Amino acid sequence: MSDVVLDLHGIEKTYNLGLPSQVEVLRGLDLRVAAGEVVALVAPSGAGKSTLLHIAGLLDAADAGTVSIAGRQMSGLSDRARTEARRRDVGFVYQFHHLLPEFSAAENIVLPQLANGVGRKAAEDRAAELLDMVGIAPRAGHRPAALSGGEQQRVAFCRALANRPKLLLADEPTGNLDPETSDRVFATLLSLVRETGLAALIATHNLDLARRMDRIVRLEAGGII
Repeated sequence: MSDVVLDLHGIEKTYNLGLPSQVEVLRGLDLRVAAGEVVALVAPSGAGKSTLLHIAGLLDAADAGTVSIAGRQMSGLSDRARTEARRRDVGFVYQFHHLLPEFSAAENIVLPQLANGVGRKAAEDRAAELLDMVGIAPRAGHRPAALSGGEQQRVAFCRALANRPKLLLADEPTGNLDPETSDRVFATLLSLVRETGLAALIATHNLDLARRMDRIVRLEAGGII
């Protein structure tokens, strides 16, 4: 696969629930996602979907195996280096938007850019560009509480893409929305990914949404099917 952005090889993860109880979640898992590719991750509840996303996004460390993002080996990096790589290369979207309630939609997109060293004017321009791309530029000055559920999640998408990451990871990004809004918001997400050309791994229980992606992979028995 050319232009591989996410390369997981031999990933293993076990949780100790108190000796002698252990749960082996991931067992030698391999997965690649290329630039411009949108991959659906489907898994039964408790199969380790969130664990996989956290390892791929450098929020958690595997017990064994390697994680590479955009050709750079991430395993073994210091905590500081992992944080910098995560801030630079990875965008996250969750089921709940987790927007900062005291800031406007635009400010929620500006803040992660400022944390990444972007100047305020450039950050504000980027926020305006993204909000326009998802069709809610007129809502830029509204705080999250004044936005609908679909609008909140669109702002969350924009925030995830604010720093121009190479990889987008999404965990049930429309799971908290009604079916009609979910369909509309998911179409927005797909459009954003297509326009930016980044790699995307999107976990979902919605098979209709999964079928709209480039490829479906299933997490089962600790590995990818």
